[in-house]
Order: sequence, then C-alpha cells, then structure tokens
Amino acid sequence: MTLSLESGVVAGERRVRLKRAARRSAAFIGQMARNPLTAVGGAIILLLMVTALFAPWIAPYNPLIQDLNNALSPPDARHWFGTDEFGRDIFSRLVYGARITLYIVLLVSLTVGPLGLALGVTAGYFGGAVDKALMRITDIFISFPSLVLALAFVAALGPGLEHVVIAIALTAWPPIARLARAETLSLRQADFISAVRLQGASPLRVLWRHIVPLCLPSVIIRITMNMAGIILTAAGLGFLGLGAQPPQPEWGAMISSGRTYMMECWWVVTIPGLAILINSLAFNFLGDGLRDILDPRSE
Repeated sequence: MTLSLESGVVAGERRVRLKRAARRSAAFIGQMARNPLTAVGGAIILLLMVTALFAPWIAPYNPLIQDLNNALSPPDARHWFGTDEFGRDIFSRLVYGARITLYIVLLVSLTVGPLGLALGVTAGYFGGAVDKALMRITDIFISFPSLVLALAFVAALGPGLEHVVIAIALTAWPPIARLARAETLSLRQADFISAVRLQGASPLRVLWRHIVPLCLPSVIIRITMNMAGIILTAAGLGFLGLGAQPPQPEWGAMISSGRTYMMECWWVVTIPGLAILINSLAFNFLGDGLRDILDPRSE
C-alpha cells in the first residue's frame, strides 16, 4: 500500500514537471514565432535538418553518378538546378551536401561549446596564474584570423572532413572561452555564490551547480551565431580542396569545381553559393532571436 502510494506521488510529480516543461517550451516557441527573422531562420534550419535526414528520399538522382551526355545542362523540368561539368544533378548534390554541412556544424559546436565554457569559467573563477595562462593561450588563437588558422591546421593535418572539423574546432573555442570568463567574473563575487562557499561547497560544485547554468544562455547564443562562421569556414576550406574530397558533394567544393564554367553556366556556382549564403543568414537570424529571448540584458 505504501509503495503504491509513493509511486503514485512520484508519477504525479513527473506529470507536473512534464506539463511545466511543455508550457515553457510552448512559450519559448511562441516568443520565437513573434520575431519574423527568427521564425524565418528557424524554419530554414529546420528545413536543412529535414533535408539532411531524408536526403535519399528527397534527391531524385544519385549525387555521385556521372552522365556526361547531360553535362552543364541548364535548369529544366528534369534537373531543377541544372547539372555540373560531369552531368551530375546539382539539386541532388545540394541535398546530400546538406548532410556534410550539418555534420561539420554539429560536431564543431558540440566540441567548442563545452571546451570554451570549461576553460572560460575555470579562468574566471580561479583567477590569478590560472586566468593569465588560459587567457594568454586564448589571445594567441584570437590574434589570427580564424580561416587562416584553420587553413594552417588543415594543411598540417591533411585534407579530409574529419581534419576540417578538428581545425575549425581549434579556432572556434576562444570567443566562447572569453565570453564564459566575462560572465564568471561578474558572478564570482555575487552574494549567493559567497553563501554557497560559506556552506562548504567545493569549487567544482560551485562551478558546476551555480555558475555554469548561468553562463549557458550566453554560450548557446554565441554558439548559434558562430554556426554561420563555421559554414563559411568549411565552405572556404572545401573551395581550396582541403575539405571533403571529390566526388563528395560539399558546397564549397562544388563552387570550386564549377568556377571554370561560371561565365557560361551561372547555375554551377550560383546555386551552391546561395545555399551557403541562405543557411549562414538563417543561423545569424536564429542567434539574434535567441539573444533577445534568453538574454534580456541585450535589449
């Protein structure tokens, strides 16, 4: 009887938490929908994710199979975005290229977010020699343009998709670390942090339970806005032949291979370029909207 009563109480609490989470999610989505640019950015990113997930069912042709008889065909009913110099359907290559773009963006973001946050809060909380050492390393990375630094890393590691992810991740964490450090410096001397310390909480517990959750909104906003730069950097490396290797349908590599024909066959270069531009803008729009919602101080 007691066990059933306790399980009923636990189930009731779980239902209450789920309802609260659903209400908060609905309110969050409603706030995003009220901002037109944020809604557009979110819709484009959702479309990118759906396209990447269902690429085999969306693409009408195999993106790797050549058809030289239809090389450089203009857009028509059979090939909506035309074909490239090898007769491959550009629409199908764009669809499969969304997988590569999303793969790079997600892997880099999942790497630089925790790394930059951990280094930033550590430097800001402990200060002194730890802060100086970590921030000097951060300053060294920030002093170089990210594309140039990523190019140097890929040149050292060799071309390839995994090396692109590593190179971009090594150049994308410093701004997040500096942001997390600034947030931590403003929180370190707060009254509630002092009270937690007086209760005997360890530095690790203070960081993990109290400072990191308060830094997360700013870090999430920064990561979202960084995604546009990640797309552009990945496309730049692909254009230089250091990203996904042929015949993989990477958007930057598509522009590189089609630049020879761009004056006569505009679609070979223009359409992949528009895909890069539109998705970069979408992440910027979404980042601006998240900043307005998650960080009221920005208003």
